[in-house]
Amino acid sequence: MPAIPIIMPQLGESIAEATVISLLVKVGDLVQTDQDIIEVETSKATMNVAAPCPGKVEKFLVEPNESYAVGATLGYLQASPDDAARLGLDSPAANAVPPETEPGTTIPEQPHTDGAPKRKVQPTVRGLPVPANAAGASYMSPRMKARMIELGLHAADMAGLAGSGAAGRVTIQDFEKFVENLERHKLSQASSMRVAVADAMRRSWTRPLATVALPVCFDPLLAHRKQCVPKPGPALYALRALAIALSENSAPAGRLIGNKIVHPTSIDVGFAVEAEDGVLVPVIRGADKTLLKVLVPRYDELVELARQRKLPTDATGGSIATVTNFGTFGLTWATPIPLPEQTLVLGMGAARQVPKWDAAKGQFLPMMEANVTLSFDHRVLDGGAAGRLLARVAQLLADPASL
Repeated sequence: MPAIPIIMPQLGESIAEATVISLLVKVGDLVQTDQDIIEVETSKATMNVAAPCPGKVEKFLVEPNESYAVGATLGYLQASPDDAARLGLDSPAANAVPPETEPGTTIPEQPHTDGAPKRKVQPTVRGLPVPANAAGASYMSPRMKARMIELGLHAADMAGLAGSGAAGRVTIQDFEKFVENLERHKLSQASSMRVAVADAMRRSWTRPLATVALPVCFDPLLAHRKQCVPKPGPALYALRALAIALSENSAPAGRLIGNKIVHPTSIDVGFAVEAEDGVLVPVIRGADKTLLKVLVPRYDELVELARQRKLPTDATGGSIATVTNFGTFGLTWATPIPLPEQTLVLGMGAARQVPKWDAAKGQFLPMMEANVTLSFDHRVLDGGAAGRLLARVAQLLADPASL
């Protein structure tokens, strides 16, 4: 009877190997198609390898607690000629693998500290999203740090770099090859603003961030805006609503420093303005204490100064949250990232006309609706607190006259 190979499947993006935990059947057992026969573990989850067809387990080529590459032959099933033909394995050479190139073979590496040999598989899959063993520059020698400082690079710049050193570490040789390869590409100088934004986002992403969202009816806001002279920008409505909500409970805007929550002393809220090759964040001080109609001239002035990159020092820095209107770009949903010194960023999507059921009239009526998101530092806030804050903002937006 034909021997059908049991192959280690692709178990997820960027997963190139898995460790065998246990054999769920014995040699000689009869198995059915898709029956679980081997339990394996990846860096992300525990999964099972299933039988490709009905048959009898002929032999296993694996041992528990050993790692094998995706595409490796884990064993063989004795199957019928019809099943072998269906799987394209009806020719004698179809599943023949030369011993020196058989996938899943292991090669010795440096021993563990307990003396047991450490084994590493040779990945057999090509085209993974990132190199299979790319851990990035998690450890950097003093020499390598000095070289990176010299070139103005950060560890995040090499997040997808596979190292050739012990335990996959990126060596200075790996780094120099990486830099040499960069020189073969077209390069352009990043502006000082782009570098500053990149540095801020890199520092922000060191925290656990999350986002909650609510669809909000914008009909009251749009109707109120039509009656105003001058007209407030949509982001100003959101800024004022957030400021009022935080004045009622400022704890969500606190910052975690060590084991202490640092509460804000003033409700100073910033708003994102797109400038040349970057984003600037002007700040409105005491936004909870000034009515919307009074804030409009100052808001418009700061928008113009930001676009000219001429913001005064008293209108930059020190804000406790930011509002961003990503709906300006036609986006309906986004997950903005809070600035490193902030816990919160409120986002507004583009308003769209959607049907809303009117129970009194028994029919659907058109409504302008936009998604409002709140991204937050999950160390300070949980989903419940973030949801309550966002619900209060939505409630205030539904009554723009109160702003």
